[in-house]
Amino acid sequence: MTTQIFLASTPYGTATLAAALDNGCFAPASRRVLLVSNNAATPETTPAPDAMPGFARLRTRFDDVRSWNAAISPFHPGGWAPRPDDVPLWERYLRLAWDLGDAEDEPVELVVESLQVNPALGLVQIFPGAQVTVYADGLMSYGPTRSKLDPLVGMRVARLLHLDLVPGLTPLLLTEFGVEAEAVPTDAFLRVLAELGGTGGELPVYDRPALLLGQYLAALGILTPEEEEALHVRMLRGASQLGHRQLVFKPHPAAPAGWSRVLEKEAAELGVELTVLDSPVLAEVLYERLRPALVVGCFSTALFTAATLYGLPVARTGTGLLLERLTPYENSNRVPVTLTDALLPELTDRAAVETQEQGMSVSELGELLRAVGFAMQAKIYPELRPAAERYLAAHLDERTRRYFKRRRLTALALPGAVPAQLSFLPRNATVRKVARRARSLRRAVRR
Repeated sequence: MTTQIFLASTPYGTATLAAALDNGCFAPASRRVLLVSNNAATPETTPAPDAMPGFARLRTRFDDVRSWNAAISPFHPGGWAPRPDDVPLWERYLRLAWDLGDAEDEPVELVVESLQVNPALGLVQIFPGAQVTVYADGLMSYGPTRSKLDPLVGMRVARLLHLDLVPGLTPLLLTEFGVEAEAVPTDAFLRVLAELGGTGGELPVYDRPALLLGQYLAALGILTPEEEEALHVRMLRGASQLGHRQLVFKPHPAAPAGWSRVLEKEAAELGVELTVLDSPVLAEVLYERLRPALVVGCFSTALFTAATLYGLPVARTGTGLLLERLTPYENSNRVPVTLTDALLPELTDRAAVETQEQGMSVSELGELLRAVGFAMQAKIYPELRPAAERYLAAHLDERTRRYFKRRRLTALALPGAVPAQLSFLPRNATVRKVARRARSLRRAVRR
């Protein structure tokens, strides 16, 4: 009598779970509950995953659908966690509300995304006896765990399910607990997406248009609204300069309507046809229905599903700016941006876009990500220091330096921390201690 609870906050994640279930990635259970969480900044004005087009077709895999927002109302899913003393009360409350029975009679298995943050972390804490499976619906699985997890949580994770978006690349997420990664078969995921092919309402009748993917980076505080608006305009201009006369813009569901009007004005000046979609449909549904000639984005996971799963031409723009802007260095978006920048062609490079050659091999990319992963979370992955030192000593140049901050390299005493003309100075604890003392004295004088 095991109940499996699947936590999902996006249609893409729900589709990933459906593919995993179809492929037999989970043992039989007496009941399967889909727990929907709307993590938008203002959930009251943003559709939840179960209100998105095509959800009814995904819902058939589950016996029941529940709302996490309703369960913890009026709190926000991203900002609430149970107080330690209240955990037994919350477990009793949720078992009653969701008809789960007693803990002794009906054990629970949890399947969650983004275990390091709420709502996943809070849910795992409420059911302390549950075995946990983590699934990744994006590129962050290839990076380090974003913060140090309580061993009482991390040791309960049995495996990491992920889509094979970069074939040959092994995820780093949760490896500090010895968690094994398991890929959800691509063909199973594509079959699920094919089921959603007729959703999303009417689409423009275009002959293989260019598809522009909007991201709401202003909401994350990475870019200002004006900068993100300019980023979308660059996508439009770049696609036009490559000869595309029919374009479709898929805005982020939470993006303001004003951005669309700016793009429409720019399209009119360039003499291209532009359709702005007003339905929050998955990008992969558009791949099925439109078969775009080019997919343009910043660092969206959808760029990799387009290239890897659908074999569509892709191009990136804006990654250089984001590598500079992401703060702190540990920001978990750094790995998706790094992957996109390192692998996919730049929109303004016509030859690279036409040939679709990868920027580096998968083995080179693996070495780069181990170095970036160590620089991001050195305390969680101390065993990666030798690999990071080897990579930086051999490969740090004008191209790869953009993935590292000199201050970060200095703090970790890694190669590349000082200019070449000062490389004769020893990198040892005494030198670092003197340097830290000098910096603290300089700050004290400035005050």
